[in-house]
Amino acid sequence: MSIHVALSHTTHYRYERPITLGPQIVRLRPCPHARTRILSYSLKVEPEGYFLNWQQDPQANYLARLVFPEKTDELKITVDLVAEMAVINPFDFFLEPRAETIPFEYEEWQTAELAPYLQKLPETPEFRKWMATIDRKETPSVDFLVGVNQRLANRIDYLIRMEPGVQTPEETLKKGSGSCRDSTWLLVQTLRHLGLAARFVSGYLIQLKADLKALDGPSGAEEDFTDLHAWCEVFLPGAGWVGLDPTSGLFAGEGHIPLACSPDPSSAAPISGMVEDCEVEFEHQMGVQRIWEAPRVTKPYTEEQWQRIVDLGHEVDQRLTELDVRLTQGGEPTFVANHDRDEPEWNTEAMGPTKRKKAIELYHRMRDRYGAGGLVHFGQGKWYPGEPLPRWSLNCFWRKDGEPIWQDERWLADERTEGKASPEDAHRFLAALAKELGVDEKHVFPGFEDAFYYLWRERRLPVNVDPFDAKLDNALERKQLQQIFSRGLDEPVGYVLPLRVSEKEKAWETGPWFLRSERCYLIPGGSPMGHRLPLDSQPWVEEAD
Repeated sequence: MSIHVALSHTTHYRYERPITLGPQIVRLRPCPHARTRILSYSLKVEPEGYFLNWQQDPQANYLARLVFPEKTDELKITVDLVAEMAVINPFDFFLEPRAETIPFEYEEWQTAELAPYLQKLPETPEFRKWMATIDRKETPSVDFLVGVNQRLANRIDYLIRMEPGVQTPEETLKKGSGSCRDSTWLLVQTLRHLGLAARFVSGYLIQLKADLKALDGPSGAEEDFTDLHAWCEVFLPGAGWVGLDPTSGLFAGEGHIPLACSPDPSSAAPISGMVEDCEVEFEHQMGVQRIWEAPRVTKPYTEEQWQRIVDLGHEVDQRLTELDVRLTQGGEPTFVANHDRDEPEWNTEAMGPTKRKKAIELYHRMRDRYGAGGLVHFGQGKWYPGEPLPRWSLNCFWRKDGEPIWQDERWLADERTEGKASPEDAHRFLAALAKELGVDEKHVFPGFEDAFYYLWRERRLPVNVDPFDAKLDNALERKQLQQIFSRGLDEPVGYVLPLRVSEKEKAWETGPWFLRSERCYLIPGGSPMGHRLPLDSQPWVEEAD
């Protein structure tokens, strides 16, 4: 579940007179490694007539380099983005075995590549005291980082500081307070003095009001909120860069959207560049708005929403009544025999020695009670993945008013007492049908199993296995081969009568099929013949014909 939010950020400088602007570097585009999905992004700059080049710095941050050829009395930069706020587990990572506990050492090649993020400021008195309070004994890495981050958050009071620049760790510790950037720089230096590569991160922080208030502890933001923020990332082998927010004492989550990551705070400033010396008015506006929310159990419907749902339900009921739509409720009960219920056919297998027989018995008992005079249709049902054939489906269709759909029970086959119809029965039936429909019965033709396929299949069997041998792994294939070779490949499986309705004469008509061979060979398989006709081998004709 997620929430889509639109973030708007405007930075506006108004100068006392038209001045010359040097190239301006804007670091206000989410970093490639941002875990929060950015659905759209736009950057608007005023005044017009500027040149823009997108670049990437050595840390792979996106930089917009702006060049203004003309003098201007203002500079306005507006960022609009849409972010998908889906919950991110900040601890969803694995560590390499050697990095599972702190202290650990990076590999030689890692140390070389991480050198800018390991540079330490000289120790000063307050900073030395602070470092002395950190227990260096071997500790699980995640536990250690959680502890250090929370201790720093408790040690330094957060304040909004409008002065430019970043306090040194010594200043922050002496004052016991600082802005987010001051606490972050202190944490970066703390981790570096512990031998861990760390970098300064500038980005957006989005905090949304919780759906429900916490039962204990703080509930978070009272209203949806966003602002520029700073936090720290530490490099852990196996996990990569992991975010720590020393202002809250928490690991970075979906609300932290990095814009610039750098070894030093000076190269992570949102906007930097040279301007003429002049008076300036500065305006900064930020806002966040929800534009889409997935339904979730933590945010109950309002009374207004409930009422709309109820009204819609009444409207649907009224339309159904007007259109005479009658609703019924069905189900798919599972029946199990009252004996041998642990056999595979009643648990995992599609078929078995007694399942079909008992299904037929149950079918007729239910039909006699509920659907007398109904139309009987036995055919194929669902075809589940991994099974060679569809399940069988026994259907009965009847009218609620008792009017019979099927009149003469004599013409309904009953598997409880009768055997299967033979190919000869099929031939006689189609001949009678052709006569009844007034078409020529000479176009009735037999269908045969594909002799070439099954002879090839027999030759592929091991030399000591014949089609009747139980050594064949697949029981269904064994049964199918037995039936085919017992009947003989030269015996018809059944018969076919092609039929269609003449559009001109509105009467039934038939005709010959043109086959590649003199016989109609069925597609190999175990389905009924009607599902295995070689329709693809019919000659191609125009769609109109």
